[in-house]
Amino acid sequence: MANTYTLHVAGLTRELPLCPLNEHLDIAAFIMFSDVELTVACAKALLEKVPDFDVILTAEAKGIPLAYEMSRQSGKRYIPARKGAKLYMSSPVIVEDISITTQAVQKLVIDQPDLDYMDGKRILIVDDVISTGGSLHALETLAAKSKGTIAARAAVLAEGDAAQRGDIIFLEPLPLFPK
Repeated sequence: MANTYTLHVAGLTRELPLCPLNEHLDIAAFIMFSDVELTVACAKALLEKVPDFDVILTAEAKGIPLAYEMSRQSGKRYIPARKGAKLYMSSPVIVEDISITTQAVQKLVIDQPDLDYMDGKRILIVDDVISTGGSLHALETLAAKSKGTIAARAAVLAEGDAAQRGDIIFLEPLPLFPK
């Protein structure tokens, strides 16, 4: 089996390294960090596909570059759900999720003033990759703690079975690689 997967997304081509998830499965590592060209192109392409929204909600850390660039291009604010409570947070709200890439329970935390900001707004949930939906569910749970409504759920890639879901907007499917 090849050591990389050739991805074509938003008019660009990238070679993604294959990484072992377990003894039966490899996944292709999609990393937007430091790839400005990819981040700008994917943000533009996603913004062309999503419905109207007022605020972007994403999870720390891999979703932040995409959410930032979508925010920059659209002029709409983005709010990152952090991996832990921070000293500046006056009233942290915490949910837990399990992500395929971390293989452990992780926390996502948002400050109550950020939830208050989302009240009455159309919330666009954004991530780099949606796979099992664990992080997506945690972000939905956080959004539900506001009085806003989820406008859409969007990602650059839908991995494995996530590509069959009808409730997410994505640019390209990303296969899994059984051993």
